[in-house]
Amino acid sequence: MRRRHLLALPSLTLGHRARAQAGYPDRPISVIVPFLAGGSTDIAARIMAERMAPHLAPNARMVVENRAGAGGSVGTEWVRHRPADGYTLLLGSASALGTNPAALPQTTPYDPVEDFSSIAVVGGGPIVLIVPQASRWRSARQLLDEVKANPGKYTWATSGAGGIGHLTGEYMKLMAGGLQAEHVPYRGGSAVMEALAKGEVDYSLEVLASTAPHMRDGISRGLAVSSLARHPLFPEVPTLDETGLKGFEVITWNALVAPKGLAPEIANTLSRAVRAALADAGVGQRMANAGVDPAEPSTPESTRAFLARERDKFRDIVQRTGIRLGR
Repeated sequence: MRRRHLLALPSLTLGHRARAQAGYPDRPISVIVPFLAGGSTDIAARIMAERMAPHLAPNARMVVENRAGAGGSVGTEWVRHRPADGYTLLLGSASALGTNPAALPQTTPYDPVEDFSSIAVVGGGPIVLIVPQASRWRSARQLLDEVKANPGKYTWATSGAGGIGHLTGEYMKLMAGGLQAEHVPYRGGSAVMEALAKGEVDYSLEVLASTAPHMRDGISRGLAVSSLARHPLFPEVPTLDETGLKGFEVITWNALVAPKGLAPEIANTLSRAVRAALADAGVGQRMANAGVDPAEPSTPESTRAFLARERDKFRDIVQRTGIRLGR
């Protein structure tokens, strides 16, 4: 009897798992944001949580939790160790799931592809090369030429060492012929923009969500964007590719993932809910206002492929630029 009981356990377990998946979700889902409240990732998470829930079940609830620290690595690592049951998700960013693992491998103990279950790409946007309004530089070309002619004279700011702005700036310096300028990391995009407005640094590379308000108000001036196409919010700002750095493209993004081992049925259910939410024009407008351009429809498979490409791209940038952080 004991042997028959033990042999029956796998089928009972599978049956219980199937019933659990069929009733998913039957309790609130936590969406972890690995940054402080108020940033673009946090805003995007709250919009998505609100609009995804009705597409999961009539009474489904999604609750956003902030677990900030180490450029997004603290919250990301915390999610990695949660059960893969679909009730703890992460809205990761290009920093948390891309640049940190590439530039800070000793302090970022996870692989963004192999250690998580991919669900969907939510959105993205360019990095902006930006200067104070009082700066004499009127174009990216002027800035690049003068920085090149004066090695070590100028300073530039980002929202953290090893983050998306830092790697974008180092890549820009490499592509422009090996520029030399002092990198000054700050704690967040708002601190960067305040320092820029005060003239504490000469230029910055920062995400659109942080730069857009200052550009609209005339406090700072965008010289170029890091995407291959100009951004519709600021169509007068050229791309770095247009400036002469041919093929230059680095974007920030947000992707929804779960702990490794998430059942494919649940991953597909969540991915469909993301696509349904992003298809709502109102959601797209709210996301764009937060500086996050809604992503094209994705699947768990295409999201995994996207994360693998981004991981490899950032590793290549780190290798080519010779960045050494936390090693």
